[in-house]
Amino acid sequence: MRWQGRRGSDNIEDRRRISTGGMVGGGGIGLLVVALLVWALGGDPISVLQQGGGGTISQGGEVEITEADQQAAEFVSVTLADTEEVWSSLFQSQLGRQYAPVTLVLFKQVTQSPCGNASGATGPFYCPLDKKAYLDTDFFATLQRQMGATGDFAAAYVVAHEVGHHVQDELGILSQVNDIRQRSGEAESNALSVRVELQADCLSGVWARTAAERLGTIEEGDVAEAMNAAAKIGDDTLQRNAGRRPMPDSFTHGTSEQRQRWFATGFKSGQIDACDTFNTSDL
Repeated sequence: MRWQGRRGSDNIEDRRRISTGGMVGGGGIGLLVVALLVWALGGDPISVLQQGGGGTISQGGEVEITEADQQAAEFVSVTLADTEEVWSSLFQSQLGRQYAPVTLVLFKQVTQSPCGNASGATGPFYCPLDKKAYLDTDFFATLQRQMGATGDFAAAYVVAHEVGHHVQDELGILSQVNDIRQRSGEAESNALSVRVELQADCLSGVWARTAAERLGTIEEGDVAEAMNAAAKIGDDTLQRNAGRRPMPDSFTHGTSEQRQRWFATGFKSGQIDACDTFNTSDL
């Protein structure tokens, strides 16, 4: 992905230097991987980290920003700027309306959001209550080293997926689905969550297609990196890697095959309408 030396976004809220606290003490990488699994399945990874290995929450303070941290932040800023340009164009051409960009919060260790505490172990997420996406760039290292999703465009896919949730919010989809989920049982709620996540994967593909055509930033092999990342964070793959038998009723993000297929659907079509995961029986 061609990103060095390009324009960054103004919609970055950088909280990295001051942390509201983070995990210290026992647990280690194994506990982090378990927490990532819980996050991917829609649970609360903070509770896992607080309970495991005698770990405690620190009181926070100044946080060191390394060269790798700064490079990751610049990459995120450029990727976010690309999503702004692409979605502004697509909203106008395909929907006849304006796109309101998302604000992306960068942090290290732990920060607060209206949707609950954000932690590097929880993974990136979008909070519709303040219309902000939250990201600890250390997640990229975990994505690469612990989950095998390598390459710049794997990280770009993560950012684009969270922006996809903001697109859903802008279209009124998230509020409608959340209203239904609140009145639903666990199995139905999980099934709706899968459709939400697969649609965000599809919208990521739409973004990638348009970025390739409009910005010329996509290089050979980039789409394969995104497809690999989608496969690595499928619910079935995560459960198998955690030594568990895949349980479809517990899926909240979709299988590896589904996540790859819906990203590919968006990339091949370049159309928002192609991402209707709610009116199809073939997920």
